[in-house]
Amino acid sequence: MSAEPRPGLPRLDRSLRSAPKAPVRIVHLGLGAFHRSHQAWYTQHAGDAADWGIAAFTGRSPRAADTLAEQDGLFTLVERSAAGDSYEVIGSIVEAVDGADVGRLAELVAAPDTAIVTLTITEAAYAVDASAGSAGSAGSSSTPIARLVAALAARRDAGSGPIAVVSCDNLADNGSVASQAIRALAEAREPALAAWIDANVSFVSTSVDRITPRTTAADLASVAESCAYRDEAAVVAEPFHNWILSGDFPAGRPQWEDAGAIFVDNLEPYENRKLWLLNGAHSILAYAGQVRGHATVAEALSDAVCRDAVESFWDEAARHLTDDALAIPEYRQALLERFGNARIAHLLSQIAADGTAKLRMRALPVLAAERAAGRSGDGAARMIAAWMTYVATTAEFQDPLAGDIREALTLDGEARCAALLALLSPELAQDRDLVGQLRGLQNAMTATIARS
Repeated sequence: MSAEPRPGLPRLDRSLRSAPKAPVRIVHLGLGAFHRSHQAWYTQHAGDAADWGIAAFTGRSPRAADTLAEQDGLFTLVERSAAGDSYEVIGSIVEAVDGADVGRLAELVAAPDTAIVTLTITEAAYAVDASAGSAGSAGSSSTPIARLVAALAARRDAGSGPIAVVSCDNLADNGSVASQAIRALAEAREPALAAWIDANVSFVSTSVDRITPRTTAADLASVAESCAYRDEAAVVAEPFHNWILSGDFPAGRPQWEDAGAIFVDNLEPYENRKLWLLNGAHSILAYAGQVRGHATVAEALSDAVCRDAVESFWDEAARHLTDDALAIPEYRQALLERFGNARIAHLLSQIAADGTAKLRMRALPVLAAERAAGRSGDGAARMIAAWMTYVATTAEFQDPLAGDIREALTLDGEARCAALLALLSPELAQDRDLVGQLRGLQNAMTATIARS
């Protein structure tokens, strides 16, 4: 995204703002707005930030790397609250690279000073075919995980020692998910590499949280007006931020706790709280909200139908979040306040992407827990029904199983419902009672649309 040019305003770079480059010790895959508002922000605010620079690689497009490279890695973080905006230049990214540059990725991961690889590659990116990791150039460049496996092979060959891989994607036990995906591709490429990874790579699980909507041209213009420079890589985020980590860092790590990061032995209760309450509510609002004609989280939350669906799901999820340390009532109230911040234009279309990957983590665990307790699980089922209604009424949607979804949509009635459910869980799709329940919830949703 580019701002309208303003004659006389300089472009943000390190000659304009003094920001010495720290040495690269972290490699990041998935350079985007969230990484910049979260891991890059935490690294900037670590007590030993001068020792920890990030080399960040893009995923699908080189655009973000090109833009950041022109600014020497600098960007403005706009913290947007109901009271106004504040601006901070972040300098922890010291190199921005096109993700297709597998040679540079291998070089940096193999470097002895590199201690950490962080990932924000989306939930769908972990579901890869092990054949992608087989030897050959196609396998080494096809997916983020396959590129990382090739880079880890380079580290092994260089004798550079242990390293930590830190997943920051919205998956339950994301460190284990990353480990399984990486090891499967390594085994397909070379069993000895898989053995080296077992002995030398730690996998850290995390729960990450900071609402970061897409930056708009108006946001870039606001930065230019307020800061007197042009910044085409600015990021807008809410003031709230949270990072909980569990795992080992055999080659060291930044003092992220200075910025508020929390290190725990058992991450599961915290990640479930975030996946179910925050991310689950986001999915309900994304699907039901768009079906009902809304564009942003704040708009959807103000709709009583959407709000009631969120609260119903939260009631169910809360029954399975029993640790008092989680402070569930306070967490729910804080989410309502965060979601209701109309100055954060968090687009529902952005949240709605990759539904088949997200719903497996956000809806199915709560649905299973409620049904095991002898209850209907209507709150979790309503999230799935909202997704089914959304894909059936939306011309364009983004999903790794988009072709399968469209094939399922050629069916009618409960057959369509069962086919869509099978994309989330083939086992559940055999449950006629659940299929009928979902069909009824879809009909009820359609009725509310007709009345609205």
